[in-house]
Amino acid sequence: MAEGPVVGIDLGTTNSLVAYMEGDAPLVIPGVDGSNLVPSVVALDPLPADGGRPTVTVGNSARKALIETPERVIYSVKRLMGRGLDEVKAELKLFPFRLADDVEPGEVPRIQLGELRFTAPEISAYVLRQLKRNAERFFGVPVTQAVITVPAYFNDAQRQATKDAGRMAGLQVLRLVNEPTAAALAYGLDRAKEGTIAVYDLGGGTFDISILKLRDGIFEVQSTNGDTHLGGDDIDHLLLAIALDEIHAEHGVDLRAHPGAVQALRKAAIDAKVRLSDELTARFDVELPNGDRYRREIPRDVFELLIEPVLNRTVGPCKHAMADANIVPEQIDEVVLVGGSTRIPAVRRLVDEVFHLSARGKQPHIELNPDEVVALGAAVEAGILAGASKTTDEMLLLDVTPLSLGIESLGGGVARIIQRNSTIPASAVEYFTTGVDGQTNVAIHVLQGERELAAECRSLARFDLKGIPPMSAGLPRIEVKFLIDADGILRVSAREQRSGKEAQIEVKPTYGLTDQQVESMILDSFDHAEEDFAKRLLIEVRNEAEAILAAVERAPHNPMWNELTDEERAAIAAARDRLAAMKHTDDLAAMSEAIVALDQVTRHFAELMMDLAVSSAIRGKTMEAAGQELAENVTAPHPMAAAEFK
Repeated sequence: MAEGPVVGIDLGTTNSLVAYMEGDAPLVIPGVDGSNLVPSVVALDPLPADGGRPTVTVGNSARKALIETPERVIYSVKRLMGRGLDEVKAELKLFPFRLADDVEPGEVPRIQLGELRFTAPEISAYVLRQLKRNAERFFGVPVTQAVITVPAYFNDAQRQATKDAGRMAGLQVLRLVNEPTAAALAYGLDRAKEGTIAVYDLGGGTFDISILKLRDGIFEVQSTNGDTHLGGDDIDHLLLAIALDEIHAEHGVDLRAHPGAVQALRKAAIDAKVRLSDELTARFDVELPNGDRYRREIPRDVFELLIEPVLNRTVGPCKHAMADANIVPEQIDEVVLVGGSTRIPAVRRLVDEVFHLSARGKQPHIELNPDEVVALGAAVEAGILAGASKTTDEMLLLDVTPLSLGIESLGGGVARIIQRNSTIPASAVEYFTTGVDGQTNVAIHVLQGERELAAECRSLARFDLKGIPPMSAGLPRIEVKFLIDADGILRVSAREQRSGKEAQIEVKPTYGLTDQQVESMILDSFDHAEEDFAKRLLIEVRNEAEAILAAVERAPHNPMWNELTDEERAAIAAARDRLAAMKHTDDLAAMSEAIVALDQVTRHFAELMMDLAVSSAIRGKTMEAAGQELAENVTAPHPMAAAEFK
């Protein structure tokens, strides 16, 4: 039984979320700005004048810096997790990030961000810390345990990098759960049906397809497939590349030499993509560095034609997953859509075609917010581990390993020991012998992948079994045992049975961080904890001030504004001006006092607004219907009264 709150975290490419179990229902925990989504963006503020350590910001405040100081901002870092130097170099062709100059082959790649360098797990740890703080603010107690989701097709290195990030953030990662499995958990909790479920998860940076069986509260993953280099980012890059080429051809401007302008154009591309999910046309309108404007209208049919090659890359994994599960589309009872990119109408039509839905009178499940469903499922798994409710006590999750695991055999082949799509936790044993007379050492090379040659699979680890008594070739009997825990992390042991000589290793990925490196990063965060805490607190209070001031600016447009007396409106204006003057200072106490003062003078106005909302809701409706409408629309305190909910 876990101590204290156990939260579920979706550490996403584009956005991240944290959720918990409230009774039998999973709920997302909002941030200080009231938003459930925390953009997975990390920014390094400008170097302080006193030469101290620059502040690291996360989320919406970091995203604002993308246009002004893009060289000090990193996003979509999930695509770099657990990857080696060559892989990261290939990935960075799509991003404006720069590798640190002194990274050697075999070392963990580091991204240069302003004056500092960070590994991908360190950047992810900043995002996780922000989610942890949001949860602690919500619960009012420390939060130290979490379930974190990962793409189903994350390999061992990527999973280990995620656990390292959690550890650096001060979290004990109780379990890593595949994202599609988490989504099925979120839906299964509500319906508890039996049947076969396909989870189609197209997120910002990864694509996963999983086939699950649900029976008597047991979620058993039958197969999984996917692509860790495919997602909404690819659509963004496609639109951005087209716009860059057009700007260069039509206006003679190479925007790639202006990083801030590129980020402004990227934002316009993302906005256009989002609008085209609901509208038939979207418009680009961006000011260029030379004063010209780039204007382009994109009809939805043209957009869908452009992205068709990207979307078609999801078809192959879907067919492979069904083949591995030994089923055909007609045997799939439900299809669940996950990830913001599944809002695109062309994606939904593709899913309909692949799984023959409309022909069978079925529709994909979109009842839950596709951005939130993975975090909700992580909260369900957290509830299972914590024994949070009777509902989750009756549930069991059986996941699978996405890729085969084995060792290099004589001649450079691969001897598979655990096959892909094996249910985890899992263990398997194979027996080997020596190929040379008098051989006293055996090198064990652990591999992951589906190719037949060791050189074409991912190397996970190497270790030696030493001290074998010299014998004729073929006589030693070497037992190699693979054990995968519930997180998909691998342990390998080798034992020569005649002599009892034994060696073992907890597989650390070739490009992962060592325990010493992780500990050093944790200690470094402790060294700067007090300074970082003070700066973070200032940022949070400043964000709170901005949210309240924005609400006050909208107040005169509300019909209840005229119900206030002249004295009340004057008091609000004075308190607003005082807070506006304070929000750019570093005086935390004065800013907090100004927030409380503005909260007090707007309390009567907030009450009048609530009265109006209630009267509007009950007009012409039954009490039951009115209560339902209020519950749906009044889900958070009025922004002006935010101070008392800290």
